[in-house]
This record gives sequence, structure tokens and C-alpha cells, in this order.
Amino acid sequence: MGKIEGIQKLSNELLRDILDHIEADPERSVSIDRRAYLSVESFKPPAPPVPSQAQDIGHFRLVCKRFAELGIPHQFTRVTTRFSRAGFERLEGICRKQHLAKHTKKFSYMIPCFYVEGRERIGELLHELDDDTLPLDAGHFKRKAEDQKKIVRSSEDVIVLKRAMSAFTSLQHVQILRLQDEADRHLLDYIRENHDFATQLVDLRWTPACVHATKTIGEALLYARSPFSRFSGPMMNPQSVLVLKENPPQKVYHLAEGLTCLELHFDDGVGLNEKMRELSDLFKTVFTAAKNMQAVHLGFPSRSPLALRLEDVFHNVRWEKLRAFGIQAWRLDAEEIIALARRHRKTLRGLRLRDVLLKDGSLWKDVLGVLRQEMQLLDWVSLRRIGYSDHFDELWAGSMEIVDDVPGGASDSDDEDEFPAHLSAEGDDNDLEEGDDSAVDDDDDDDDDDDDDNEDDDDHGPEANELSLSPDTPASLPFCTCASGFHPESASELDDNGISVSYQQRKLWEKWVVGRCPEHGSN
Repeated sequence: MGKIEGIQKLSNELLRDILDHIEADPERSVSIDRRAYLSVESFKPPAPPVPSQAQDIGHFRLVCKRFAELGIPHQFTRVTTRFSRAGFERLEGICRKQHLAKHTKKFSYMIPCFYVEGRERIGELLHELDDDTLPLDAGHFKRKAEDQKKIVRSSEDVIVLKRAMSAFTSLQHVQILRLQDEADRHLLDYIRENHDFATQLVDLRWTPACVHATKTIGEALLYARSPFSRFSGPMMNPQSVLVLKENPPQKVYHLAEGLTCLELHFDDGVGLNEKMRELSDLFKTVFTAAKNMQAVHLGFPSRSPLALRLEDVFHNVRWEKLRAFGIQAWRLDAEEIIALARRHRKTLRGLRLRDVLLKDGSLWKDVLGVLRQEMQLLDWVSLRRIGYSDHFDELWAGSMEIVDDVPGGASDSDDEDEFPAHLSAEGDDNDLEEGDDSAVDDDDDDDDDDDDDNEDDDDHGPEANELSLSPDTPASLPFCTCASGFHPESASELDDNGISVSYQQRKLWEKWVVGRCPEHGSN
């Protein structure tokens, strides 16, 4: 027997610690952050993986069979698949190896915009373009368009997704994300700038892509009876959710009953009220089935706030385990917010009311007073860009109408930047043992809480549309706040004019709601 040398003498526990220093514990990215009371994963794109980390893990696994086994969770806990022939081939390769697939807990499905049938004449468009400054390769786009047709017609995506969801026996989190590489970005920019002419030859749409992705992933999850409990969709289209209504209610109920976390942001503001009203019964089925829900975010475009009643969507459902609740872009009466908060006053620790506008006759101070006095477990509240409905309408009077499903599905639901190139370009075929399209997600939300003393108006800056269910203003401050000068005894003393809310006001209100001096006690 050969002599065991050096690092091979170390115990598995020490080797796992070494791997954690190369890449943080992969379990952390898919489990609820209890310390932060369900500061759930951001909708922002995952950070680019550090090449040296991936290489180091790969080299570590090549040392011997024992090291190969120890390194698997660091490469296969998170699997990201692109909608492409190469992407599905690699995904199928993982599914064939159960010793890899059993470790997958998070699956991200990245979908590009779909070409409209008959309008994928890319060669003609680029010939007309005749611009050497744009790095556009007609062959690249033609291959992608042909790939899309073949995948959809052959149902290759459905077949492979069913196998994957069946193989991922430890799956917890499913995401649907929009995919766009640099070449797509240049093409879409040109189409937007030359819309009337360009769309006669080439037209790409997010709505059919999102509809197809939702339908196929839903079908695969139902087929596999997947144990997943979290679903995220940062750029969903209302039409994509409507496809779920094609299933019998019992199937939808079964798909939803295991949910503990649901994050949905709809990016199409045209005809929003009618579309959401049509989805009302479906929401009731889902929310009633998801009895163990712990975190919910439901958002709409900031420029097109929803005007339905809160209970037209949530149907007076009470979740006994709910710890974080968020809504974005909604016109509401104060009593609607108060009623929902009171239903969950015994469990709720985080509340986001981003871009929420109160209707005429309601005042924010009435909402804030109840939150401060009755929500004793509340650790954080986010009031970013809250305001009043009439003032909002005055500001946007005469502004440009939002176009339905513009090329690329542009939306204000996230930062203007799309997914970075490391997630978008069709990369080389790597050995499946190297992790296949896996992305590193930085889910440590502690840094999100550090804007407490920042006087800059970040309500309209680059961080303004981040969608992680985490506090904008932290509950705990590292010093006594008794002498800070902002200690109204009651909500009636808040500077609320019932017309508009400034950035400085909302920051102070966030602190006041949870304003328990860390040194001298509460209130």
C-alpha cells in the first residue's frame, strides 16, 4: 500500500473547511437566513464566479476519488441552465449522474427572448445595418434562432427538464431568469432605435419566452413531484402565470402546497389591473394551498402601480409562519395595509412597502402608528419611494406611455443592466464534473443594511430597484438614539402632510416604526 502523503492525511472535516475558504458553504445560498429573519435572496443577477475559485475546486476534485466526492456539493448545489441545445445537453449529463444530481438544491433557468415566427431574418437586417462598429455576427444569431425552433418543436426542453426535476431529489429553490448576452444587447439596442424598420425583419419578445419557460418548468415540477419550496421570478409576465390555469385546480394546489417562499415581480404594466383580476382565483388557490409560507414578495412596475384591492389578490389568507412580506407598486387605502399587518402581527419580522401609494383619504401616519404600536416583532420596514396616489399622477402626467412587451422585455423591476456576460455567452463545453453552468450566488445580505446614516437619496440611484426581501434601514443602531431629536410620542406628531413623502421623511419613519433604543429599551 502506498504511503499517504501531506494533505491526504487530513480528516474530511478539515478538508471541508479548506473548501469553504475557497468557496463559502454552498448550503447557505439556498437556506433561510434565520439570523436576518428571512432576508431572502436578491433578485439581482448572481455575482460573476471568480475563475480561480472554480479552477481550484476543479483541481481539488482531480486529486483522488475521496477529494472528488468531497468537492461535489461545492459545484453542484447550484445548477444554472441556459435555454440552448448545449445547455440541455449538459443538464442531461448531470441528471445521468445521480451522485451529482442529488446535491442540487437550487436550479436557475435562464431564458433568452424568443424570435417572433417569420421575423428572424437576421442576415437581411445586418446587411441593412452595415455598421462595422457593432460586433454582430449573423451566423451567431441564426444558430440561436434555429436552436430555439428545434428545441420548441421537438420538446427537447420539456423532456430534459422532467429528467432534471426528477433527478434533483433535494431541490429547494427554482428561479426563472431572463438571459441576454452582449451580442443580444447590441442587437436589441439597434431594434429599439430603429423599431419601425427593424421589427419588420427581426423581432424578439420576452412574453412568449416567459410563457414557454413557466409552462415547461411547471410541467416538469408536477411530473417529478419535486420537493422544491421556493420560487423566484423577477421579470414575470402576467400571461406566463395564466398558463397555470390550464391545469386542473388540484394540480395547481399540489404545486403550491409546499411553498415557503414566493418572489414574483411582473414587468408588464399594460392592462395590468385587468390581467391581475383575471389571475385573482389562481392567487387564491396558490396562497390558500401554501400554508407554510414564510416569505412573500409580489411586485409590479413602479410606473404602473396596481389599482386592485389588496385582498383581490391575497383573499384574506393568514399564514401562521409568515416572517417577511413585501409588495411593490400598489395603490391602496391605509386600512388595507393595516388589516394585512394585523393578521400577521404575531409572526411578521420584516415588511416592505416599496412604491406603495395611498389613495385620497388615507394617511401614512395611520399605517405607521399601527406598525409601531402593534407589530412588536417587527425588526425592519422598508418604505422606499412610498407616496400618495394623486401626487404620483401629477408627476407622471403627460409622460411617455409604457409600451407593451418592448423588444427585450425592458422593465424597471430591476437595475437597467441585464445579466452579465459570464452568465449569458454560450461558453465552451466543460467537463460535467466542473459544475456545468453553475453560478455563484452571493446571498449574504448583511451589507444591504448599511445605509442607515447615508444621507444620499438612494431611492432613485443604482440600488433603487434591488428586490431582496431585506431591510433598507436596519432595526438596530450601534449607539443610543434617545437624544437623536426624532422621538414623536405618537403617529399624530409625524410630519405627514398627506400629499407627498420625501426621502428624508421615509428614512426617519422607517427608524421610528422600529425605533427601540438599543441601549435603553423599546419606544
